Amino acid sequence: MIRVVLADDQVLVRAGFRALLSAQPDIEVVGEAGDGEEAVDAARRLRPDVVLMDIRMPRLDGLAATKRICSDERLDGVRIVILTTFELDEYVFEALRNGASGFLVKDTEPVELIHAVRAVAAGDALLSPSVTRRLIAEFAARAKEPAPSSRLNVLTDREREVMALVGEGLSNEEIAERLVVSPATAKTHVSRTMVKLGARDRAQLVVLAYESGLVKPGWLP
Repeated sequence: MIRVVLADDQVLVRAGFRALLSAQPDIEVVGEAGDGEEAVDAARRLRPDVVLMDIRMPRLDGLAATKRICSDERLDGVRIVILTTFELDEYVFEALRNGASGFLVKDTEPVELIHAVRAVAAGDALLSPSVTRRLIAEFAARAKEPAPSSRLNVLTDREREVMALVGEGLSNEEIAERLVVSPATAKTHVSRTMVKLGARDRAQLVVLAYESGLVKPGWLP
């Protein structure tokens, strides 16, 4: 069973999500939270597989709650999906930086919500690479050009190359085709890069690619 916690300050929103998810044979809603403090507490007590986290909540917002959960080593297996009203929401970018695995617009189709919960619980990328790229590029382009970073020194030249392609929005299959290697080899390079950089998932690896300057969305070369 995929164990889910719903964090949203609107009771009706939580009720709708609960009804939809609980109807699935492989998903169980194990808890609810009306604000960020309750969400962090529920994550610590219940250790769910997935938290559906609204950004705008009282006491502690979803952004701060995400940061607390993702920085807690005991909750390493908890994946967070941000719920937002707007597809390009500056807070979503910050949430991805803090470790969220992706985001959903609140009026998404029910089948997409169910797919998202299953995908994140399985450790897969929630969003298509192109959507992730578009979101992050939108806000990375507004930031100042990053200072040179030594963080990527732990990577091999091939791993840097693979990370740049992930940052550009390519899937493992597309990376394999670009580098003339097998999809399994591309996946291994991506996984090793994530481990070396301490990235929780592919979405965070894309963020790091932009923040390190490896990929430059709007800056002059």
